[in-house]
Amino acid sequence: MEQKTLDLKTVCECNRCLGVRTLHPQATLINLENPGVQQSNVKFEFYAILLIEDRPGSYDCCGRKYYDYTNASMVFLKPGEIFHMSKAQTLPDKGWLLAFHPDLLFRTTLKNHIDDYTFFGYRKEEALHLSQRETATITCCLEHIEEELHHPIDTHTSTILSRHIELMLDYCSRFYERQFITRENRNKDLMKTFAKLTEAYLTAGKADQLKIPQPELFAQKLHLSTAYFLDLLKFETGKTLAEYFQLKRMEVAKKLLVKKEGTPAEIAYRLGFPSVQYFSSLFKRLTGVAPSDYCYSRN
Repeated sequence: MEQKTLDLKTVCECNRCLGVRTLHPQATLINLENPGVQQSNVKFEFYAILLIEDRPGSYDCCGRKYYDYTNASMVFLKPGEIFHMSKAQTLPDKGWLLAFHPDLLFRTTLKNHIDDYTFFGYRKEEALHLSQRETATITCCLEHIEEELHHPIDTHTSTILSRHIELMLDYCSRFYERQFITRENRNKDLMKTFAKLTEAYLTAGKADQLKIPQPELFAQKLHLSTAYFLDLLKFETGKTLAEYFQLKRMEVAKKLLVKKEGTPAEIAYRLGFPSVQYFSSLFKRLTGVAPSDYCYSRN
């Protein structure tokens, strides 16, 4: 059975569907008590940020685990994304929806770097879970936004609104980093799995002329969004996928040489180096010895 989707193209349409007054045509803050949406899904054609307040028994809210805070959760949606809370409900019945159109950011500093807030590319199951203190901080930001929305629109409105939104997003970046820390054990397991996937990819002869595999390949196998996977990799290793992959390629080369699973030329070809000369030169620069002498230097 095809699921019905409510396609909200404008902020005004969003306000009308959720029964609130429009204070600004490009931004709104909506209390989500009894949202009353009949469709199975809702599609926002603008930025949407959901603050989902905790309810008794909602321990699995948006990917929340036993090691996460339970005071509230936040989901970030970029324009064009489809959202639903669960099979039983489309929007949460307790919390807030902050929505703003990209045009609000025209001629503001936020327009130039909103893409830096990569959590707009995370899945709902990769939501941000807040402590009581963090929730109070975000609520304070929302209160400032609401206050500005009630101010008569003038030439300063877009700038002030965007700065309040930007400050809130900066806090969310901080809180996501904290969440990576509190999920340390789980993240270490994910990185171990990723290391095995990378090694399997290389030893299977899939590497091609130093090309880096698409991050979607690994994110899918780890059951993560691509944005979350790349941020997690950077947080845990301090490296981009390209940097990590090249280091891992060299680690695998060392293992194959020690096990004598091929000549330097065969290993260079298997791991996707463009030539044995390039492989030998890079290997010697990084290890101090030629590939053909490496196994002896390890004894």
